[in-house]
Amino acid sequence: MEKPAQAKESFRFYTRLNLSELIGLKASNLQEFLSIIKDVPDSCIYHHTHRFLLQHQYLSPEPPNDFAYWVTNSIGEKELGEDLSSIDTVQFNSINELRQAIISMVESYLKSDPAAKARSTDNNNAFCFMKSISFILPTGHSAGDLEEFVHILKNISIDSIYFHIFEARLRIGKKTNDFSYWIENSLENKKLADSISRLDPYTYTLDDLRRTIIEKVSKHI
Repeated sequence: MEKPAQAKESFRFYTRLNLSELIGLKASNLQEFLSIIKDVPDSCIYHHTHRFLLQHQYLSPEPPNDFAYWVTNSIGEKELGEDLSSIDTVQFNSINELRQAIISMVESYLKSDPAAKARSTDNNNAFCFMKSISFILPTGHSAGDLEEFVHILKNISIDSIYFHIFEARLRIGKKTNDFSYWIENSLENKKLADSISRLDPYTYTLDDLRRTIIEKVSKHI
């Protein structure tokens, strides 16, 4: 049996620990929401659009983001809520691009319905902005070829998979996920790298995403 091709550099698996923190800002109406969202840190946008992926990782597709949920259920603007729910997060390469898409949707909605500026909720239902604080840690696992990669991927935590697929690409600002980057640049297997990169990770549970990647990689061993 032919040995799997050796990578130029081993893939080192990392994981993440996450803390959620209130940032002391609240919105009771869309005008306040729009004003605040323009200036909150990227970690705040990330938190409110991604926290469901780990907290409810068994659900597919993912539940709506926090912004859409609040606009629909607390403000009662169902049309805008549907628009915010429909944002295709995988199409964005940075948090700032995602932020601008949200801002554009809210601004367009308020322009089409100026009365929406005055509609508000009580303090108990105000939107409380939070941010994610991540601590990135090495797992001690590394893979020098696809065979080792699959073995580790079968046993690594979903937090590690989450970091290398979601956080590394969008929050850290890489053009692709860590797995595809390593496969293309260290193993020179662009076909497999593109196959993984083309996956829409937001339509999978994390365990399903793990299985799908393992299946794709296994075919190349």
